[in-house]
Amino acid sequence: MQQNPVLGFFLALTAAMAWGSLPIALKKVTATVSVETIVFYRFMVATSILLVILAWQKKLPKLSQFNPRILILVVMGVIGLAGNFFMYNSSLNYVEPLIAQVFSPVSSFGMMLVGIFLFKEQLGLHQKMGLVLLIVGLGLFFNDRFALFLNLNIYSIGVILGFSAAVIWVLYGLAQKILIRFFTTQQILLLMYLGCVLVFMPMSDYKQFDDLSPFAWGCFIYCCLNTPIAYGAYAEALNQWEVSKVSVVVTVGPLFTLLFSHLIYMLDPTDFAYPEFNTLSYIGAFVSVFGAMLAAIGHKLFHKKAP
Repeated sequence: MQQNPVLGFFLALTAAMAWGSLPIALKKVTATVSVETIVFYRFMVATSILLVILAWQKKLPKLSQFNPRILILVVMGVIGLAGNFFMYNSSLNYVEPLIAQVFSPVSSFGMMLVGIFLFKEQLGLHQKMGLVLLIVGLGLFFNDRFALFLNLNIYSIGVILGFSAAVIWVLYGLAQKILIRFFTTQQILLLMYLGCVLVFMPMSDYKQFDDLSPFAWGCFIYCCLNTPIAYGAYAEALNQWEVSKVSVVVTVGPLFTLLFSHLIYMLDPTDFAYPEFNTLSYIGAFVSVFGAMLAAIGHKLFHKKAP
């Protein structure tokens, strides 16, 4: 398949912007609707859209492709994705959108560590430097909030949930890395989405939507459409562009959250709060993202050409 770098870039940028804007919209919905209900309907919409697309393309997974090992991997992936969505959405009940999003690069480094311990991959200098920058960046980001961690309070609970969401996503990433040998990316997403629908179905309560304002309804619809748009754009970006370059673009998600938080406050200060972070926090966010970018493409910077 011939790749289209320009299209790949814009698709990756679409995914980054979608993921960056998501926590801002989710924050308005979690104040009224339970996390379980939100996540259920997000997965239900994503499953329905992907099911129609794959059925139309006649590319639905076949029963003959499944065996006990495949089922175990699917369950592992569902646990990782369901846990990620649940904890990420829950964290927004306690912290600002940017705090929930700033931990997203942790998932990439989690996958890196999995590659080292399970697949015997080598940890390059650029990855070590990227990991150090991530830790330093997170330290700078929380520079004026360390005192809040001394006691288990609402803020620290939100931070723990945000961090845990990034860590448990690694289960999904690992499952996808193995399942890609047997299914297409879209087929894997369908299996994961459907599994998550079954997980959250018993816990959802549609009656909670009666209390949503028209504005919150708009945010909720955007959140539901965000999942298939972001994951779909990301999957297609990988087909059109180099994986490392797509990864670099996607890692800027937290910076889009930062940008959108300020823009949305300027446009609608009544419904959205001002993001209260000091200068060091902003620097820390940039350093964390740069660390993730360095880990993704640093091998090209440090690669030594043969004489």
